[in-house]
Amino acid sequence: MRPRISFERLPGPVPYGDAFEIQRARRDAVERGEAPDTVFLLEHAPVITLGRKADAAHVLAPPEKLKDLGVALVPSDRGGDVTYHGPGQMVAYPVLDLRRRRCSVQWYLRSLEEALIRLLADYGITADRLEGHTGVWVGNEKIAAVGVGIRQWVTFHGVALNVAPDWGHWSLIVPCGIRDRGLTSMARLLGHTPPMAEVMDRFERAFLGVFSENADAEASAGKERIHGG
Repeated sequence: MRPRISFERLPGPVPYGDAFEIQRARRDAVERGEAPDTVFLLEHAPVITLGRKADAAHVLAPPEKLKDLGVALVPSDRGGDVTYHGPGQMVAYPVLDLRRRRCSVQWYLRSLEEALIRLLADYGITADRLEGHTGVWVGNEKIAAVGVGIRQWVTFHGVALNVAPDWGHWSLIVPCGIRDRGLTSMARLLGHTPPMAEVMDRFERAFLGVFSENADAEASAGKERIHGG
């Protein structure tokens, strides 16, 4: 049986700490088997987050400037370096029990990227992976970041897709510590800004498509293993 996935949209913009506490509570409930796998969809209030491998030098603005601009600076236990979240960016935080799917970090990362690639293809945007980097790219420009946390094989943190972000805020950091690549957004590539609710709708469909296919493939492989002894 496929594990059920619930989607919840948080009204925002949502402060980073609030979203983390919501994830933490759901992550604990999923681990105990008291809640379904859940994907939270939201837009954040402006924030720069520092992942576990963050280099402080990749934050280019002093604290007083960030405060004046209303941009929070928050350490995070996700993977990766420095990144920015804010209005105009679709953030998805899947809380999934990989013990009921596949206990593989690489499989999970590639599945998240695939969901984003399918969503963008739905808009006529050809996106792909870039060798040596996580996330989703259009040519040499990054359109979506992926940074996850996994504890006891239950996931948290997730992905951020640039729909129509404030580019002035991006100039405050070296995104993901990558200096020789650019950034782009759906609005830049399409010439207009798609409604955020529509983008979230299409992400839900793409996400369910990818993870349902993966669940079916895992179930089929399991039957073959049992049959073959």
